[in-house]
Amino acid sequence: MSIKTKEKHRAFDGVQGVYTHPSSAVSGEMELSVFVPPHEKGAKLPVLTYLSGLTCTQDNVTSKGGFQRVASELGLVIVCPDTSPRGTEYEGEDDDYDFGSGAGFYVDATREPWSATYKMHSYVVEELPALIAKYFPIDPERSGIFGHSMGGHGALTIGLKHPEQFKSISAFAPICAPSKVPWGQKAFAGYLGDNESDWQPYDAEALIRAGHKSSGEILIDQGCDDPFLRSQLQPEMFERACASSSQALNLRLQKGYDHSYYFISTFMEDHLRHHAAQL
Repeated sequence: MSIKTKEKHRAFDGVQGVYTHPSSAVSGEMELSVFVPPHEKGAKLPVLTYLSGLTCTQDNVTSKGGFQRVASELGLVIVCPDTSPRGTEYEGEDDDYDFGSGAGFYVDATREPWSATYKMHSYVVEELPALIAKYFPIDPERSGIFGHSMGGHGALTIGLKHPEQFKSISAFAPICAPSKVPWGQKAFAGYLGDNESDWQPYDAEALIRAGHKSSGEILIDQGCDDPFLRSQLQPEMFERACASSSQALNLRLQKGYDHSYYFISTFMEDHLRHHAAQL
C-alpha cells in the first residue's frame, strides 16, 4: 500500500495535501486530500472522513468547504476521498450525473459490470482507514464521519453500520431514505439489482428502524431553500425513525439556505466542533 503526493499547501499552520494511491477495493487509482493540523512530534490526532456528493471529487470540499482554520484550531485530521472509481470504461459510466462516475453512492455494487470496481463502501470502511493510519498521525480510536448529500447518505449509513469504528456522525443535506427517492432508487437498482431488500443495508432510515444506532447525537443541517429537499432528501423520515428508536438527533432546518457549498461552509465549523466534542 503506497501513496504519492500530488500537491501540498501550508494552511493555518497545518498542511493541506492531495494524494493518489492504487486501490485494491476499486481496482484502480484513487485521489484524496488530507489536512493535517499543526501538532507535536509523535502526537496521534482524531480523524474525520468527509464524503462528498454527486458529481464531486475531493477538490470540492477541500477548496470550498472552509474546514482548514477550525480543523487547525481543534487538532483534527480531515480526510476527503473521491466519490467513485474513475475511468473504468463501462458502458454508460459517464452518461448521467447521478449514476456511474462521480456517483458511487458508497455501496459495494453486486450487479455487473459495476461489481468489479464500484466498491466504495469497502474502500471507505476498510482500505482508506488503513492507508491513513499508515501514513498520517491519526488515532484510529478517535474517528468520525460526515458528508454532504450523497456523501451525507454515505456518512449516515457507514456510521450507523460501524459505530465501533466511527464514533461521531454528522451530515449536510443527506439523502436520508434513498430507497424511497429517485436518486437512490436509480443508483441502487443499477448497482445492487431490483430486489429492494438488498437496498436496506444502504438506507439510513431503514437502518435506524432495524435497530442500528450511534452512541452519540447525530447532527444534520438542512437548508430550507434546498431544491432537492422534498423530492430527494426526506430528513423528516429519518427524524421520525430516530424518534421511534431513541436515537439522539439534532436536525437543524436552516432558513434561506440551499444545497451549495455556500451552505456547507456556513455550518462547517459547527460540524467540526460537534465531532471534536464527541471524539
